[in-house]
Amino acid sequence: MRRREFLGVLGGAVGWQFAAHAQQQPMPVIGWLGSEHAEQELVAGFTRGLSEAGFTVGPNVAIEYRWGEGQNNRLRALAAELVDRQVTLIVAPGSTPAALAAKAATGTIPVVFGIGSDPVQLGLVASLNQPGGNVTGGTFLGVELEAKRLELLHELVPTASTVALLVNPSSPVLAEMSTQEIREAGRRLGLEVHVFMQALNTTSTAPLRS
Repeated sequence: MRRREFLGVLGGAVGWQFAAHAQQQPMPVIGWLGSEHAEQELVAGFTRGLSEAGFTVGPNVAIEYRWGEGQNNRLRALAAELVDRQVTLIVAPGSTPAALAAKAATGTIPVVFGIGSDPVQLGLVASLNQPGGNVTGGTFLGVELEAKRLELLHELVPTASTVALLVNPSSPVLAEMSTQEIREAGRRLGLEVHVFMQALNTTSTAPLRS
C-alpha cells in the first residue's frame, strides 16, 4: 500500500470517529503536523479518506496546518500551537519526528500517526494491539525492511564487499534505528557498511564513526 492510499485509510478512520460523535460536538478541527509543506500528496489522500467518511473540508470539518519545513527542531513548538488552538485531534502523518512532537505536546488531545517505523520501540504506544493513552495510528514498519533491502542489493551485486549508507540525521531516533538494522544485516552478509550523515538542504556529508 502506498503512503497516499494509507493516508486515505487513516482519513477515513478519523472521519468515522467524528461521525460517531457528531451529535455531541461542533464542527471538528484537525491539527495537521507535518515535516514538509511538499507533503501535498499525503494531504490529498487524507482528505479523500475524510470525504469518503462524509466529511468535507469547509462544510463540516476544518484542518489547521503546521509545517516544520524540514526543521524538525520546530515541531514541538508547532505542536504546542495546535494544542493552544484546542484542535479536536492532531494528525502526524508520514513523519516520526512529528508524531513524537505531538505526543510530547499533549496527553489529552487524541494523536493519530502514520509512520514507517515501530511505534512501540519509539515509545509512541504501549503495544500494537493496545496502544493505550491518547496516541494511536498505523505503521509501514519500513525500518524493519532495511535489512531486506540490503539483502536484495547484495543479490544484485554479489561481488560488492563494501556498502555506503546515506542517512538523514534530522530524526536522530529514526536514523539510529535504520543504521542499526543495516549494520546488523551487513554483518550477517559479510559486508562492510560505511555510514554517512547528510541533513536535508545541506551540501556537506559527514562520515559517522562507529
